[in-house]
Amino acid sequence: MPKLSIVMCVYNEKASVRPVLEKVRAAALSKGWLKEIVVVDNCSTDGTREILQNLNYPDVRVIYHPRNLGKGASVRTGFREATGDYGVIQDADFEYDPAELALFTARVDATGVAAVFGSRTAGGRHIYKYAQNYWGVRLLTALTNRLFGGRLSDVAVATKMVKREVFQSLQLKGTAFDLDFELPCKLLKHKHPIAEVPVSYQPRTIAEGKKIRWTDGLHALAIILRERLTP
Repeated sequence: MPKLSIVMCVYNEKASVRPVLEKVRAAALSKGWLKEIVVVDNCSTDGTREILQNLNYPDVRVIYHPRNLGKGASVRTGFREATGDYGVIQDADFEYDPAELALFTARVDATGVAAVFGSRTAGGRHIYKYAQNYWGVRLLTALTNRLFGGRLSDVAVATKMVKREVFQSLQLKGTAFDLDFELPCKLLKHKHPIAEVPVSYQPRTIAEGKKIRWTDGLHALAIILRERLTP
């Protein structure tokens, strides 16, 4: 039976971490799949860490970073500690629905691909809070496709599922949100096909805790160009 490791990266998500974790625990995968849950707390300071320390969930393993190392570092820690055949990145807020993880495992069952990404823009959807975020994602996606021969519709989506041995072979270095762009660039550069599934999306505003800023878009652009110019 294949196993999916759900890597849940957490930083200052006191209001959502427990209910989202409950949804992850309850999420059914496609038939025959096992799952494990690996939570990586990136040194939260708002009480999130204390909530995780008081959990009594035998099916959840929590790893605590000693200091804030960035989301990308948390993802890499989670994949390194995971034991599944595939790993998937699951955010600890309400933007992405864990119930849709079955779509990802079903796509692997149907295609055997090494990677499955969600897509918030499939079918021409425009469901962002900020127009600059939508157009920024469209631009970065188009550039990635142009430079690496991809056919993605949403390169910046958070929910990315990758075969764990492939993820490890890419020798990823990203420590922040840059990993979201380094990962698809390296997958495409190494000729690993990426399938997509449409996912629902409930975007947050900055006041509600959104952590992405416009400077992250500039950093993403630099990462894409770096990966194209690096042998």
